[in-house]
Amino acid sequence: MATGLNRPWWKQAYNTRARSGPASLTKSLDTDLMQSIITPQTARPSGAVATPWLLDVENLHVQFNTSRGVVRAVEGISYQVRAGEVVALVGESGCGKSVSSLAIMRLLAQSGRVTQGRIVFDGRDLLTLSEDAMRAIRGRDIAMIFQDPMTSLNPVLTVGYQITEPLLQHLRMTHDAARARAIELLKLVGLPDAESRLNQYPHQFSGGMRQRVVIAIALACNPKLIIADEPTTALDVTIQAQILELMKRLSRELNIALVVITHNLGIVARYADRVNVMYAARMAEQGAADAVFAKPLHPYTAGLLRSVPRLDQPRGLKLETIDGAPPDLLAPPPGCRFAPRCLARQPACEQALPDMVEVTADRHTACLRSRELERVGPLALGLQAAAASSAVVKAVDRTTPLLAVRELKTYFDVSTGLEAFGGKKAEVRAVDDLSFEVFKGETVGLVGESGCGKTTVGRTLLRLEQSTAGAIHFSGVDVTHAQGDALKSYRRKMQVIFQDPFSSLNPRITIGESIAEPLLVYKLQPDKIAARAKVSELLQQVGLFDYMASRYPHELSGGQRQRVGIARALAMEPEFIVCDEPVSALDVSIQAQIINLLEDLQKKLGLTYLFIAHDLAVVRHISDRVIVMYLGRVMEIADRDALYAAPLHPYTQALLEAVPVPDPLIEAQRAHRVLSGEVPSPLTPPTGCVFHTRCPRADAACKMQRPPLREVQPGHFAACIKI
Repeated sequence: MATGLNRPWWKQAYNTRARSGPASLTKSLDTDLMQSIITPQTARPSGAVATPWLLDVENLHVQFNTSRGVVRAVEGISYQVRAGEVVALVGESGCGKSVSSLAIMRLLAQSGRVTQGRIVFDGRDLLTLSEDAMRAIRGRDIAMIFQDPMTSLNPVLTVGYQITEPLLQHLRMTHDAARARAIELLKLVGLPDAESRLNQYPHQFSGGMRQRVVIAIALACNPKLIIADEPTTALDVTIQAQILELMKRLSRELNIALVVITHNLGIVARYADRVNVMYAARMAEQGAADAVFAKPLHPYTAGLLRSVPRLDQPRGLKLETIDGAPPDLLAPPPGCRFAPRCLARQPACEQALPDMVEVTADRHTACLRSRELERVGPLALGLQAAAASSAVVKAVDRTTPLLAVRELKTYFDVSTGLEAFGGKKAEVRAVDDLSFEVFKGETVGLVGESGCGKTTVGRTLLRLEQSTAGAIHFSGVDVTHAQGDALKSYRRKMQVIFQDPFSSLNPRITIGESIAEPLLVYKLQPDKIAARAKVSELLQQVGLFDYMASRYPHELSGGQRQRVGIARALAMEPEFIVCDEPVSALDVSIQAQIINLLEDLQKKLGLTYLFIAHDLAVVRHISDRVIVMYLGRVMEIADRDALYAAPLHPYTQALLEAVPVPDPLIEAQRAHRVLSGEVPSPLTPPTGCVFHTRCPRADAACKMQRPPLREVQPGHFAACIKI
């Protein structure tokens, strides 16, 4: 095997520095770490076989044997990636994006197999390698950031152990050097208190923090190729910008190839060089990112782009969607897979699969009307809306709140195991003095960075966490300390859509049983036959096939599991739903369907939502009012239009600046100002304003005085002494 593959080019430098003690490894993140890791690719030893592409996937076919038959998960896809290039893979949930990446990693389940094709990496066909040879490549030369951070981290091992493991196995570092490197990596991905965090377990981290740990593990051995499967799904926009800027910088300076699997088209527009669009196991379109966004040459691509809520355009009455659902891959249609949902289909489209053809230079598409699309554009064929319709202002009765929260505090004692605090009491103030109201039929958005307390607010309202102080009133009744039948009745009226769909579903029972169980427990259906019929109806409401009721959670994709969680919440016919990142795992077309569905159900049933999310474009579309949180405290509260048109707090302004727009031309002109500094530790929050350590307008007074939340303008509240 080539020398460059056995001895990473910076291993010797690390071993030399490790002899000087771990202190030499941590003296400066910006200078020492970057100088020791970020070195031109030409410094690598020679020896690898030269090829035009670092990764070349040729005519890949992947099938899965199931009890219902053979699922053709990937059919004949081909794409290439150069060293130092960022290539995006987009498409609806279940289209084969993740399966193709698992095939590259040779991590398919036992029921899956590659039936045809080649995967050439660095001059070698990975499908012909022995398992030992492949194990040596995983984590070192090819790293993968998985979609679900909770299931990709071992819950019984500390975070520090999981980060140092590849360093010890692949790079043969000493334990001291590996620990120091792990601390640097956690700092690199924006985790505060990195040293103390090494001794904690995954369940002690928020969803966004766990994702950053997974990214740190992927970066540990400085791989040649990183496959990032929804790497920023659980991250807020500021940390998302930091992480993606970091990954793109490493890609450019270290010549690392980056394959990003995502449904966030704003990320694709800002960071990707080329785009591969997949649909129903096949490739639909390929091309340079700016060309694909400027003029999509496949109806499916045009449908994706029109489904995205955008901050740079007026808010419409409803999000545009792609009607229907992807075909069943057990028995896909004989013609174009997208034909049943295509607004521009012709009889010939349903007869035979269209070949992938080169329409223009470096633009390939599988559509019979691709040349017509290139000539007249998607608007002429009715594939794009001419303009967004004006939104109607919702009439909400604000006389009596359905939910009233007063001075809510939720603190956690985390003293155990924190030697850094000398055995003293350590307390996380996850929610600190929160007050707000939600009126019947209203949607209140709750936004803020990962770890700011958004999810804790939702869990406290649901009584899954006990508040430390304050009061929660629902329909005029104090439910802060409700127990027994009173608590059961309250939870019947208030449901939740959890952030992590996999951990919220029982892996030992089918999807149908998970949804039917509360229907029978609360006697909402008279018997199991009626419950099964209701389950089928709910699954179809959220864009799933009714036969999926017989499947188990592990047999569904991440987006499909999230839709099951939404169906389960709707099954209880509640008055109030806490939506904790309900569309973060969904692709844009299904996301638009779900948001429209939530809005339709709200109008039909009079539902009320607390919508927790980090996607500010989605929050803008669905919310009536918005609450902005930072480190457990409220920074700003305002009506949606007022907050997005003229944000008052510097933190809100930073959040909005970090949101990518799904248009490469606009992104090229925007100043990508990444919010500097790290989120302070919730164990030791700053004195005064908690945001002053990162605020560009902070002065000495901000460090001393905690600003109260005050009404700066009618209905517009902000906590800043500079306003």
